[in-house]
Amino acid sequence: MSPRAGQAGHPARTLAFVESPVQLLNVLEWAHLHGLHDPGPSGPAEPSGADAGGAGAATASVPPPALPTQPGPAHIGPAHADHAHGGSAHGGSAHAGPVPVVPAQGRRLPAGVAAAGAVAGGTAAGGAELTVVVLSPTDPMTRGQLRRMADLARDEGYRVRWEEARGGTTAPFHTIGGLAGSLRRADRIVMGDPFSRYVQLLLTITRARDLVVVDDGTATMEFVAQLARGERLVRWHRKGGRPGARDLLFAPVSSSARRRLTPSDRRRVEVFSSMPVTEIPDGVTVTANDFAWTRARFGPPRITQSADLVGTSLVETGVVDGDRYLEAVRNLAKAHGATRYFAHRRESAEKLHRLAAETGLEIVRPDLPLELIARRGPIGRTILSFPSTVVHTLPLALAGTGVRVAVCDIDPTWLTDTASPRAQGFLSGVTGTARDVHRLAAVSPA
Repeated sequence: MSPRAGQAGHPARTLAFVESPVQLLNVLEWAHLHGLHDPGPSGPAEPSGADAGGAGAATASVPPPALPTQPGPAHIGPAHADHAHGGSAHGGSAHAGPVPVVPAQGRRLPAGVAAAGAVAGGTAAGGAELTVVVLSPTDPMTRGQLRRMADLARDEGYRVRWEEARGGTTAPFHTIGGLAGSLRRADRIVMGDPFSRYVQLLLTITRARDLVVVDDGTATMEFVAQLARGERLVRWHRKGGRPGARDLLFAPVSSSARRRLTPSDRRRVEVFSSMPVTEIPDGVTVTANDFAWTRARFGPPRITQSADLVGTSLVETGVVDGDRYLEAVRNLAKAHGATRYFAHRRESAEKLHRLAAETGLEIVRPDLPLELIARRGPIGRTILSFPSTVVHTLPLALAGTGVRVAVCDIDPTWLTDTASPRAQGFLSGVTGTARDVHRLAAVSPA
């Protein structure tokens, strides 16, 4: 899809909506590929918190990143699992590990723009503009990673607008009201989570002719498949359950979003993904994400001789039993000599405390998406993972480094009684379609 999506006479105006650090990372990858940058002084002014359609404190510029002196993942010893941003949940001391600092960057243009020599007043040769809108969640770990990613986005020269979209009962009204004008003016909407009710509601306002879905992990595979089959948009781990009252109330908005995400003579749809996409809906353009920005911006990493283990939030989403998961982590770490456990941002502090106490692993709560942490290094020569997005993204981000990514299947006996009937098949598909990874059999009790 060409970045020249605007009407004649004005630059293409792009709004990107993100709710997680991984989504923002993939917006940066997409923008890097398409040569977009920020509106600059000639672009449309974004309202501040005081004048954003009555948004008040719900709309503001990106808050201070609140970074430690040496930014990097918080490393907590086996007795202390970090609760938020480098602090111990039980009073233990947390310290930044021996990782390189994210280099401070001045204002920088994406690849190809500077070489073209056609930048005037903040508008690229293709006339493309990008504003990233962060619909901030309430989870402290996610918010912390989003602040770091927002800082990187600004370093790359993009405009970032931070919305306290969930900061109270009136916050959604303030957020939507403050964004309505920008939504109507936008020529292109980029979104990281088409399943998000927030995003689906915003889609009912926009008149944009170009819609782009960037990776939100394994959910992207399910989104494309559901769109191809004309099904309602439901997250894979909830599929098969009976719709709740809120689902029924929101059904008209969800149906409208699905129609808008279906290509037509009036609307183009692009999916930007590193995931395997097999069921491609008619008219949808699929663009490969090979993490070119990540590889150009970070690394190569220092490689250690040990193994690292990547955590998953499958327990928190009700798919995998907590006791079975702990047993699997313990056996996997013992079998492969893993010493560190990179926690998923949604993993609970209680579970991580138990993992640290019962496995002896060093719990690491990264302050950036794992693709960036791994690319920065140091990182183990072998990275062990359960079925998740990283078995697809890490081989791309670490291409040429010699790091081996190994994935362990989820044994059907680990699933909870309430897990979706599709859970096992979906997770097996995530593993089976991964490229450049070593497959491990499900670990069994010692």
